[in-house]
Amino acid sequence: MNTPTFDLLGDRAASAPLSPPEVQRYARHLIMPEVAMEGQKRLKAAKVLCIGTGGLGSPLTLYLAAAGVGTIGLVDFDVVDVSNLQRQIIHFTSDVGRPKITSAEEKLRAINPDLNVVRHEHALDSGNAMAICAPYDVIVDGTDNFPTRYLVNDACVLLGKPNVYGSIFRFDGQASVFFPPSGPCYRCLYPEPPPPGLVPSCAEGGVLGILPGLIGVVQATEAVKLILGKGRPLIGRLLLYDALDMSFREMKVRKNPRCPICGPNPTIHALIDYQEFCGVRGEEATTEAMAAASNGTITPLELKELLDRGDAPLILDVRNPEEIAICRIAGSVVIPLPELPQRLRELKRGVPMVVHCKSGMRSAKAIKLLEAEGFSNLRNLTGGILAWIKDVDPSQPVY
Repeated sequence: MNTPTFDLLGDRAASAPLSPPEVQRYARHLIMPEVAMEGQKRLKAAKVLCIGTGGLGSPLTLYLAAAGVGTIGLVDFDVVDVSNLQRQIIHFTSDVGRPKITSAEEKLRAINPDLNVVRHEHALDSGNAMAICAPYDVIVDGTDNFPTRYLVNDACVLLGKPNVYGSIFRFDGQASVFFPPSGPCYRCLYPEPPPPGLVPSCAEGGVLGILPGLIGVVQATEAVKLILGKGRPLIGRLLLYDALDMSFREMKVRKNPRCPICGPNPTIHALIDYQEFCGVRGEEATTEAMAAASNGTITPLELKELLDRGDAPLILDVRNPEEIAICRIAGSVVIPLPELPQRLRELKRGVPMVVHCKSGMRSAKAIKLLEAEGFSNLRNLTGGILAWIKDVDPSQPVY
């Protein structure tokens, strides 16, 4: 296979001379013929946008800063939560409650005081993505949701920017470089988003804390190769990693001749509404409709009042066993949502029932399933067990 050749920086590298301290700092690069003085100047002149400073953004930005990339843009509007610390290594315990972008900037400047950090402390959307991405040479996608992935892809294609992609879930990771016309784009690999709720998020399904370190480093490596113009980038190739098996596989990704944005006859010429495209708004409305279609909802305080006066409904917990081991409403019946269709005989019909999960999404789906099977007098616990712990039983841990 021929390796694509391109020059992302043009003549900018010539105007980025290295100072004596920088020569000392990057000495191990300078003695490598693939990098050398010219390559290090290219890194110094380069501008890389990192979307997200979480699991993937942590290692990739740390290594890009250490490698000598001159300008790193950060896109993030979230704050550090204690649950982030298991995998988001750029944030420390002392950063809990602080803006992630502030925490990340401090760590990056501590590694490389000469680094130019550009902060974009707001959500990336169709209204700002083109302006934010335009000044950068490489865009690195460290996001964890489908609307933003399609948004980043389309902005990169329209701007002619390489999109360094990474994805993680449980023990599995993916990485690729989408860069039409040299290769396919994200839409060539995934023409349509999965139905809302079909693919659990990391918050629902979990992720091995070490996994984003490996995939983020792969993304950083690809970004550096693109800047240097060396090696064979992951263009047209999807790298698949299985941490449990400690195995790497590679899948060829071909350009889709009918791709609506990078194909020969594109139908997408501007950014669209990606929440609508991925059905996120529709899913939220469907969830609300599911609850409304039954006898409605019940708040944790209302359920506590029923329990206190001895008028207890059947409490059905549809979370997975791993979640039950963390926290639980005493006396609840546990039937994980995937097992519910096969275990309906364990439930009494006609009795008042409160269904709950972690936050309310899975329980709404359970109610829809139960109503289709003839169950009635069902209510969804508003906010799930997280709301129960917050409002009723704060002695239990949250996750």
